[in-house]
Amino acid sequence: MARRRNADLHGNAPDASPVALLIVDAINDLEFEGGAAMLPRAVRMARAIAALKRRTTSAGIPAIYVNDNFGRWRSDFRRIVSHCLQDGVRGQPVVELLVPDDDDYFVLKPKHSGFHSTSLDVLLAHLGVQTLILTGLAGDFCVLLTAHDAYMRDYRLFVPGDCVASDPQRDNESALQHMRKVCKADTTLSTALDLERLVTG
Repeated sequence: MARRRNADLHGNAPDASPVALLIVDAINDLEFEGGAAMLPRAVRMARAIAALKRRTTSAGIPAIYVNDNFGRWRSDFRRIVSHCLQDGVRGQPVVELLVPDDDDYFVLKPKHSGFHSTSLDVLLAHLGVQTLILTGLAGDFCVLLTAHDAYMRDYRLFVPGDCVASDPQRDNESALQHMRKVCKADTTLSTALDLERLVTG
């Protein structure tokens, strides 16, 4: 007798969607060299992501926080959120705009790409995702490398230009240009994304 595919993940039935919103490393204390210079751009980015997330939620598109563990191997995602909100860190205003909701997903990553040594592949397959909207920090590093790995897995990619940030800004523009050329990513601003068409098309 053929084995029946599990209908849920350990009893927690996920949403099913052809599209997912990935928020990369936005839960971030910004306590690193260059973090102060990054902060204004990161706040603008967070406002854009928050507005996009409200729209994706209304469209039935799940949000997946794909976040670095910052070398804290005993930590977990909720502890990282708590640290960024309660410990007076530089990135607090960014995280305040992007506090995860109870029904959001999260994946902790040990390295730069969201796919490297994580459960992201399994989660996306279970949700039936074919299109990814990539957002977050930094556009020229972790978002870029996640985009490369997503492209190699044949995902359709959108990287809204107002929803990624890098320092300096010229590196962000170069990364967006690279993702357009190499990963065939659409870098249309988030406000111009037709989410209904993405979901139904």
